[in-house]
Amino acid sequence: MLMRIGGTDTAGIDEYWIEVKNPATGTFIDRVPSGTSEDVARAVEAADAATGGWKKKTMRERGMILFHAAALVREQHKDIAQVLTEEQGKPLREAIDEVRGFANILEYYAGISARSSDETIRLGTSGDCMVVHEPIGICAAIIPWNMPVIIMGWKIGPALLAGNTMLLKPASTTPLSGLKLATILEKAGLPPGVLNIVTGSGESVGEAIVRHPLIRKVSFTGDCSTGKKIQAMASGTGKELTLELGGSDPMIVMDDADIDRAVEGAIRGRFYNTGQTCTAVKRLYVHDKIADAFVKKLQKRVESLKVGNGLEPGIDLGPMNSAGQRERIAGMVTDLIDKAEGAILAGGCSLTGPMFDPGYFYSPTLVSDVRPGSRLLNEEIFGPVLPVMSVPDLETAIREANRSRYGLGASVWTNNLATTKQVFDQVHAGIIWVNRHLTVPPEIPFGGINESGIGRENGSRALESYSRTKTLFLGW
Repeated sequence: MLMRIGGTDTAGIDEYWIEVKNPATGTFIDRVPSGTSEDVARAVEAADAATGGWKKKTMRERGMILFHAAALVREQHKDIAQVLTEEQGKPLREAIDEVRGFANILEYYAGISARSSDETIRLGTSGDCMVVHEPIGICAAIIPWNMPVIIMGWKIGPALLAGNTMLLKPASTTPLSGLKLATILEKAGLPPGVLNIVTGSGESVGEAIVRHPLIRKVSFTGDCSTGKKIQAMASGTGKELTLELGGSDPMIVMDDADIDRAVEGAIRGRFYNTGQTCTAVKRLYVHDKIADAFVKKLQKRVESLKVGNGLEPGIDLGPMNSAGQRERIAGMVTDLIDKAEGAILAGGCSLTGPMFDPGYFYSPTLVSDVRPGSRLLNEEIFGPVLPVMSVPDLETAIREANRSRYGLGASVWTNNLATTKQVFDQVHAGIIWVNRHLTVPPEIPFGGINESGIGRENGSRALESYSRTKTLFLGW
């Protein structure tokens, strides 16, 4: 049974229903139930009832269901992507890539399903040990609105393969693609109650999930303040947590870098998904020797980006996901202008008029000479605004890159192996890219340090995080 019961919790939520609207046009798309703690309890009962049967299946059997689901997703990827663009706003080609990425994740976990991590340890005259990995039980995932499909895959892939049952709470502005994917998983053979979707606000559904005693692990992706609340609520309960709480990723471009490649890396790294990505380039540091040439090329590319409805052809950036998101970004830019903390080289304003109203559009924005105290350098910029600063050397770049409470990702653009090693050793981040940014395939562990969170998504480490180790000691 897929439980469509009763979230970013924004306008459009009433006592019983949540309206889902297209952020490019403001038009109504659909509505979903506004769930309650009682709905969470019902979903937990369904997951609990399904736990025994799902656990008894071999990992290979569970992997085959994921593989079948991936095939069905690939068959229907255009329809799913259409729904994703309508509810989230991103360009259709980005939505298609995200849906294909979801299928890729399921295929990855299906592919490793035959690879046992259990082991036998021979202890000589002391005996023998067998170490096995068992599922945790009922797990829950709370996913954000910016990448709802790919992040759903990151969480359900390893959790389900490990033998856990699951509750999933989508964001209130983007619940439809997740519901569609869950239906496909059912058609692929996922037993009733193994995956349960509960729509609703963070205050009602999210808190009920974190507090429910039968839910033994919660995986959350979202803002830092909410993550800290989840940590506080889970304290003393014994619940396991994975928290991915965003970041302020620096991009360092050295004087030996391929300038054209780095410019394109900055464009994609910053403006993909309208800048609404946790691992996006948030701060750009360029070596003095190439700064002028680099910034001129970057400005030209920023000014060439086309903004509009993501369903239209040739669009580079869609709308912000909500009015609140646009207001926050506009406020940060206005604050910078008022305090003379930087120079606007491109953009810097909301986009209005017949082509854009009533959507939540903001212009691709490039800012230079940003002062250290600016909000653009000290807060997470979750939108299409890129601050760029010149630095005299690598040591300065690393020092400025580490001037952040976050530690999710970072990139360095160079052809020097020693530079790469120095950045890898000294920059505080969970992942360091070299001559690329943003790419996170399902094979590699992903997560942050400091206020960017705890735990890792993806790869075999994610599978281990949804398992418990149990040891049998045989004393002969």
